[in-house]
This record gives sequence, C-alpha cells and structure tokens, in this order.
Amino acid sequence: MFEDMRPAEWLQRKESDELWQLLDVRESWEIEIAAIDGAVCIPMGEVPLRLDELDPMLPIAVLCHAGHRSAQVAALLDQSGFVTVVNIEGGIDAWAQDIDSAIPRY
Repeated sequence: MFEDMRPAEWLQRKESDELWQLLDVRESWEIEIAAIDGAVCIPMGEVPLRLDELDPMLPIAVLCHAGHRSAQVAALLDQSGFVTVVNIEGGIDAWAQDIDSAIPRY
C-alpha cells in the first residue's frame, strides 16, 4: 500500500531516510514548464514498459501535476513489488506553493 504525502512532509522524510527516487510521471511538455532537479522523468503511459529503470528496493516518491496520475502510478509500483511507495499529494502544483515558489505554476 502506498502513502499520500504533501511535498513538505515527503521532503522531511527524505532528509531523515536513505536514498529516495523521485519519479515524475508528467508529459515532457509539462516538465519543460516546471521541473524538479534530480527527478527521473517517465511519462505515466511509459512507466509499465520502463520499470527496469527504477530500483524496486529503494523508496520511491511519485509526482505529477496535481497528484491524480501519480496515485495511479504509485498503485502500479506497489503492485509491482516496490518496497516503499509515496504519492506526492498535490503534485508539482503543491510543490510550487509549499516548497519552491520559483517553480512556475500552470
């Protein structure tokens, strides 16, 4: 089962835990508008075919624009055997509001 977390809550957890993967499942045009450094970018529709690019043994947080697509991908990752899966609730829009106001909102 995956967890939903607001961006600030996830960042706090990330800082206290070991390595985390951040998976951004938005489309490339969305990432061109607003991106988070260090995120692995795989559009939602390609995730099932590209699971081998992710480490199922490392914790992973999934991000989209508002949290809906990322929740679907988080469920897929959980069902695929990933050990720790978090959905970033509110997506990049919440990230821009709560964490980094320099990230454009769209």
